[in-house]
Amino acid sequence: MSPLFRRRAEPRARLVTLIRKPGCHLCDDAQAVVEKVCGELGVPWEPKDITEDRELHDRYWEQIPVVLVDGEQHTFWRVNEERLRRALTE
Repeated sequence: MSPLFRRRAEPRARLVTLIRKPGCHLCDDAQAVVEKVCGELGVPWEPKDITEDRELHDRYWEQIPVVLVDGEQHTFWRVNEERLRRALTE
């Protein structure tokens, strides 16, 4: 099928993952944006704590918070509400 005719994923078929750690104020800010956008769009999201997962720790320690959309890195440090919304609806 041509990319021009490929259907866009429904927002509910997406998954947002927030990689964070306890006591991180940037992580708290990112979570507020993720909760808002995902809540409005009906998109499921999950938090992951890098202090409980060695692989995530090694990969993302210097970038947290990190937001993944469908397993692909979307952003880190600061989450832009409109950019996340576009990523989930386009």
